[in-house]
Amino acid sequence: MRIALDAMGGDSGPEPIIEGALAALREHRDYEIILLGPEDYLRQYLAGLVMDDSIAHRLHVEHAPETITMHESPVEAVRRKKNSTIMVGFELVRAARADAVVSAGHSGATLASAVKKLGRLKGISRPGIASLFPTLKQPVMIMDLGANVDCRPQHLLQFAIMASSCIGKMLQLANPRVGLLSIGEEAGKGNALVKEAHELLAASNLNFIGNVEGRDVYQGNVDVIVCDGFVGNIS
Repeated sequence: MRIALDAMGGDSGPEPIIEGALAALREHRDYEIILLGPEDYLRQYLAGLVMDDSIAHRLHVEHAPETITMHESPVEAVRRKKNSTIMVGFELVRAARADAVVSAGHSGATLASAVKKLGRLKGISRPGIASLFPTLKQPVMIMDLGANVDCRPQHLLQFAIMASSCIGKMLQLANPRVGLLSIGEEAGKGNALVKEAHELLAASNLNFIGNVEGRDVYQGNVDVIVCDGFVGNIS
């Protein structure tokens, strides 16, 4: 797997990110990592490190002179900074030179860059942000975590479809259990968005188990939890 890694997106500079890249290469022999950032700076930093050949030949540098900072508007930054680390990373994916992009930087800009460079999945109107949360059993995937503050019921259905497919492949689950985050387990609980989304999820082919509450997030009795980005970001 070839991973394009934003070397400039961390809060503490590129050093911890590069250290993490080296650790990943040591642990996973089938990984290749492409560091994204100012080429001269990165090569100078790498020259001072001691690496054996089994790691060095799987670590590459791709010149990306611009960085999108946290205070910038995602859409405006993506339009202006075409040579940013995030934009260059997704261009590598589009050109089949990388399989994935990883960034600890601006999540909004990362999402906007992905849409601009790669587009959306067929039938999906809004992309979302998902993450695995630890539970008392196996991890649960929650989506959306902040990409879409205002959602419609069909968006939550789409989040459920994407997250169910994703965690199914990651954890080798044949039929992931999907829950809808609400203020009560009963089908009639929640605001208008949750109630309408509940109807769509119940009528879908997903393994929808119904509403779940905040206390259920870490119990491990569900594989996917769906919510809008406002609630998810708070979580």
